[in-house]
Amino acid sequence: MKLPIAVCVAFVFATPVITCGRQVTTSQYDNMRTGATLTEKTLTPQNVNTQQFGKLGAFKVDGAVYAQPLFVPALEIPGKGKHDVIFIATEHDSVYAFDADRPNDAPLWKVNFLDPNRGVTAVPMRDVECPFIQPEVGITSTPVIDAKTGTLYVLARTAIHHTVGANEYFQHLHALAITTGAEKFGGPKLISASSPGKGDGSVNGQVSFNPLRENPRASLLLVNNAVVLTWASSCDVSPYHGWVMAYDASSLAQKTALNVTPDGNEGGIWASDTGPGADASGNVYIPTGNGTFNVSSGGKDYGDSILKLALEGSALMVRDYFTPYNEAHLSAADEDLGSSGPILLPDQPGPRRHLLLQPTKGGSIYVIDRDNMGKFHKDKDEIVQQLKMAGGAYGAMSYWNGHVFFACEDDNLRDYAIVNGELKPAATSSTKFANPGATPSVSANGTKDAIVWAIATKTWNGPDQPAVLFAYNATNISQPIYSSEQNSARDRATNGTRFSIPVVVNGRVYFGVRGAVEVYGLLK
Repeated sequence: MKLPIAVCVAFVFATPVITCGRQVTTSQYDNMRTGATLTEKTLTPQNVNTQQFGKLGAFKVDGAVYAQPLFVPALEIPGKGKHDVIFIATEHDSVYAFDADRPNDAPLWKVNFLDPNRGVTAVPMRDVECPFIQPEVGITSTPVIDAKTGTLYVLARTAIHHTVGANEYFQHLHALAITTGAEKFGGPKLISASSPGKGDGSVNGQVSFNPLRENPRASLLLVNNAVVLTWASSCDVSPYHGWVMAYDASSLAQKTALNVTPDGNEGGIWASDTGPGADASGNVYIPTGNGTFNVSSGGKDYGDSILKLALEGSALMVRDYFTPYNEAHLSAADEDLGSSGPILLPDQPGPRRHLLLQPTKGGSIYVIDRDNMGKFHKDKDEIVQQLKMAGGAYGAMSYWNGHVFFACEDDNLRDYAIVNGELKPAATSSTKFANPGATPSVSANGTKDAIVWAIATKTWNGPDQPAVLFAYNATNISQPIYSSEQNSARDRATNGTRFSIPVVVNGRVYFGVRGAVEVYGLLK
């Protein structure tokens, strides 16, 4: 699959608006999660340097930003004219639309899902018993935009605290008009589900979705007119399970819900704030974390597995899967296979055309044939390749021109060449990224002028510190061509959140931090 040079979209409103141009409507640019935009003509390895490139400003918002920003060009905003629009979601349960070129302006629109009069708040950190997202948990997973209908889908968490009686917790799927922020399709839709099973938290043979314990970190996915949502937990506080749900993009009706460990526990879908992937046929690829696995002996639990799912009627069917032979050890050692998101490579030459790469918390990269994933074998893995890394993986790889790029925890950014369907180490940067490493993205003008972008953020147990944006020439990553700390007085970023993914579009670089989205570009 190649990314288009330009996209023309008809937004369906009372008066249709036609727009052509670059857009970023989903996490990591596309459903294959390649992490690359091939339409960038402004930023090049020649002009991204501390003399010509730097911080242009920041879009100030009301909470921490974990969700990747999204972008729609030349959008007609009622009463405000046409704008290139950046969309930002926060942990304070707000969604903003800003003019992407004017970081000091007020938002074009803003919506907030809280209601102080009814006591509706974001979920306090203390309630989820986990300090990783603080001080509140609202919108974490990256939304997705349906460009055909002009709809932004966002998953938000809220709470109501009671002086007498149990507190209440909710998760809702919102469908917002990208021109105004107004709710569409009768939304929001309350998230609920149950599955037959005897696993953790089950009551009378049913496992119900727990809106407090289930934490959505992986981005939303739009495929075949369905919005796909996934869940893990907060700090492994039980009981929880890995859930996958699909909602009709036109009505918000729930199509189906799948619990990946109905008779056991865990199996969370983490992905470190990246997203599940989908191929051109609509198959969805989802990696799970620790937990019970018993499918090979006739059970239903898919802990530490990569699932190839297809929506068939009202059910998500497992068409194929891969589970490492040592899954029991991985689960016991907390070495989640699903700590990172997958990348689906464009069609490759040779007999194995459809490859998936899965970095893991246990320090491996699994290379999987999507047409024959390998299932489970008790003595060895029947896959294309397993390559060891220096540390655990938290994020996703990016692809450009026969190479993939990644930085695992406490290691350097690395370039791997794809040769005959296998990964071969090609180059290493001088920059070492502490935990959690970095999810890079690539900007390029087709097969030329490619830049690898990566962000150093705070460690999981360390103090707050400024995010640091790095840029590398993709053909030679040994030294960064730019760092936001080279001229820190001008370019220093705000304190970072974890797992930040840089987004490059129209000559600008955007990424989330605490209370803002930073924007960098060519200096005037």
